[in-house]
Amino acid sequence: MPLKKSWRVAVLPGDGTGPELIDASMHVLDAVKKRFGISITTKIGEAGFHCMERYGTNLPDSTVKLLKGSDCAIKGPMTTPEGAGSEVSAAVKMRKMFDLYANVRPAKNMPGVDSLKKGVDLVIVRENTEGMYSGLDFMVSKDTAIGLRVITRRASERIGRFAFELAMKRKRHLTIVHKGNILKMSDALFKGTIMDLAGRYVKVAVDDAHVDAMSQWLIKVPERYDVIVTENLFGDILSDESAMLVGGLGTGPSANIGDNYAMFEPIHGSAPKYTGMDRMNPVATIMSIKMMFEWMGYKNAAAAVEVAVLKSIRDGVKTVDLGGNSKGLEVGKEIASNVMEY
Repeated sequence: MPLKKSWRVAVLPGDGTGPELIDASMHVLDAVKKRFGISITTKIGEAGFHCMERYGTNLPDSTVKLLKGSDCAIKGPMTTPEGAGSEVSAAVKMRKMFDLYANVRPAKNMPGVDSLKKGVDLVIVRENTEGMYSGLDFMVSKDTAIGLRVITRRASERIGRFAFELAMKRKRHLTIVHKGNILKMSDALFKGTIMDLAGRYVKVAVDDAHVDAMSQWLIKVPERYDVIVTENLFGDILSDESAMLVGGLGTGPSANIGDNYAMFEPIHGSAPKYTGMDRMNPVATIMSIKMMFEWMGYKNAAAAVEVAVLKSIRDGVKTVDLGGNSKGLEVGKEIASNVMEY
């Protein structure tokens, strides 16, 4: 993404604990703007389950207009109800609206954070627009439901290219995750399409694994992996598993990236039972903002955010899930202060 003179960022606080997490994280964003002289204008938009009663939708027209007038978005966690006929999640709507085909979810050990394994530094690249999340899920009778899994060559090729390009910038190792022994047509297409790209990236070592095997290898030898590329549902599940390896969902950031737009959000949910307690960990949201600065091209600013987060943890300013006793807002302000000292 080329550097711009100024940026317009839509901010969607979301549901449950989302507004608290966004509030804490905005202190960090403001500190980075000041420290590095980056021109960013933020505007708040309404989205999420709380909008249903007032607007009849979780993504009101006014918010769609705001999003389309911005360069990217920061999204807090939102509640999505289950059950037939319930609203499609706001995140899925945004991914489809802006064709945000690459969901990038890193998992990396943080010094001072207890983890199941050490030496973990991997990224899951999840195809974000089709698979089991294509929205083709319906009842064919009162006793039978069908969900269609869609895999196309076009989507497989572009997510494969994205993953290869990322691997070239990292440790040059790409693992394709699939279930080709059972899903013989769709995953043959997914795997084969990405394998066909390997000749253009001869410096990248390529292997593959079935998704059930990968779920165990991530527990046993996660340090073996670099970039993992997979389809939508598998990527959703494996990225949560990876986050738990290195400290929990409270540390898990993500980026949803398309050719002309991006949206940044923590991978965890809205945790409505904790609303108003200010006990949720803002690190995942703050590290998602770090990914936004990387996408914008401000590498020094992104590095400053990560250093500031690690210093906060090292100094013991952390929430209860990481073994501390700080409130989320305290953590956000501490990290913002650390940014100014970077």
